Amino acid sequence: MPIPKSHPRYLSLKIRKQLVEAMEKGLVHETGLIAHGRGEAFDYLLGEQTISVANAASRVAAAALLYATHPVISVNGNVVSLCADECISLANAIPATLEVNLFHRTNDRMVALAQELYKHGAKEVLGKKASAHIPGLEHDRGLCDRKGIFSADVVLVPLEDGDRCHALASMGKYVIAIDLNPLSRTAKTAPLTIVDNVTRALPLIEQWADQLKRKRKDELKAIINQWDNIQMLGEVRSFISKRLNSLV
Repeated sequence: MPIPKSHPRYLSLKIRKQLVEAMEKGLVHETGLIAHGRGEAFDYLLGEQTISVANAASRVAAAALLYATHPVISVNGNVVSLCADECISLANAIPATLEVNLFHRTNDRMVALAQELYKHGAKEVLGKKASAHIPGLEHDRGLCDRKGIFSADVVLVPLEDGDRCHALASMGKYVIAIDLNPLSRTAKTAPLTIVDNVTRALPLIEQWADQLKRKRKDELKAIINQWDNIQMLGEVRSFISKRLNSLV
């Protein structure tokens, strides 16, 4: 049934429909729907908007990706289903490598997601060839491409799980997480967390990258060094608390 644009929940319902259709095509695992619902609840608390601290985090993310020697954007089924074009556009703008990584990994899903990205114009998609393993992860989520995530110095991981985020950070990688839940292990483990909806965050990172790409390396490094992720998460929690109090 078509969703009328006049519906007050139009964008939210449209995203839900995209994910259901993607699951039916084998791109999204059913648990991805649960994960999306949890994130959507936190987006409600934020007012379904990019708050100022998330905008600031997106600026630092752009600086980190531009500063990196080997930046990689790690994507899963939900991210590809909702933001294939945005991921590819950001990868081209940096430039960065795209790699598919899945918690519920099957060869069919790996191939389907890579093909979906190619269909949207991706030049190269890594992930199917599991040539390395992230230390400390006793799960298929640790499988990765030696040319991609394994050798990256900066990894953008939208919609990540805490264990993998911690393992990547333990390898010395600068992890940029996009997570609507400021209380999650991922949000607290990553050195840089963007507390925002992935559909808003990815285009915003690219906008900042366009503004920062002429900066010198030392200027980009200064932007990165000034970031305090713990303080930022506190500001997000404070924003949510004040907003909820204002609605009473």
